[in-house]
Amino acid sequence: MQIWQVDFYRRPLQDERGQPLWELVACNATGNPPIFTATVSQKNASENWLAEQLRQWAEDDLPNLIQVFRPQSLSLIKAAGQKLGIPVEATRRTPALKQLLLQKAQEYPRLENYTGVAYEPLALDRPPPVPVPEEIWGERWRFASVNSGEIVPFFGDRPMPILEMPEFLLPASLGLASTLPVPGVVIDGGRQSMKLARWLQDVRPVAINYLAGAPDGLILEAGLVERWILATFEDEEVAKAGATYEQSKQQSKGLHFLLVQPDDSGMTYSGFWFLQDSKQ
Repeated sequence: MQIWQVDFYRRPLQDERGQPLWELVACNATGNPPIFTATVSQKNASENWLAEQLRQWAEDDLPNLIQVFRPQSLSLIKAAGQKLGIPVEATRRTPALKQLLLQKAQEYPRLENYTGVAYEPLALDRPPPVPVPEEIWGERWRFASVNSGEIVPFFGDRPMPILEMPEFLLPASLGLASTLPVPGVVIDGGRQSMKLARWLQDVRPVAINYLAGAPDGLILEAGLVERWILATFEDEEVAKAGATYEQSKQQSKGLHFLLVQPDDSGMTYSGFWFLQDSKQ
């Protein structure tokens, strides 16, 4: 399956008339060459221009999928993708593209048409977190951990409606030792278990972070920039468990999991997701 990772957005560059430039940057998901870049003035940045540039780069070898991490790029790239017959996926997990954008950001100050404007290539506007809808929230939750070598055989072989174990997030793919604990969050959903699991699948979970504060909380990172409050608490023991959870994520290269089940009987499960901190 051929996958392109694509970004199309304004840069700290200008044309000969002083107009802002938008830059198209595209690479394959492995980060290996070829790499494609092209610039256009902001007034001419359109889905037609974008589609034509991608078509020229493809040379009759169009990809099966285009991945986009920037919300401001998504609508234009989707429109261009429709013209080319290529589906577009909104995902934070575009490591090859992000690395390329960081490299290019270091080159801009050496260009003659550099504007000098402060520029963070991966910065996105993130809305404040909002609570998960109360009507779908479960009965209780807890931190948990499972050894790296046991987690895939145990949950991968269990029948459950939703199972998200992408190959690139498997412990073996990340080179984790089989005895290393992989941290996670378990939610006992009770009667709302499947409603909660389907809602989570719709919002596309990316990571769950423990944040110390007053009160402490669990924040679900989802979609491209969405943030949801899973829980708040003031219990010191839970806070200690949260700190341990974050430390364990550092050891597991950001890998963690989310499990939704009706109860703790171990008989049925509603959904399982491998997650990874977006900074990884």
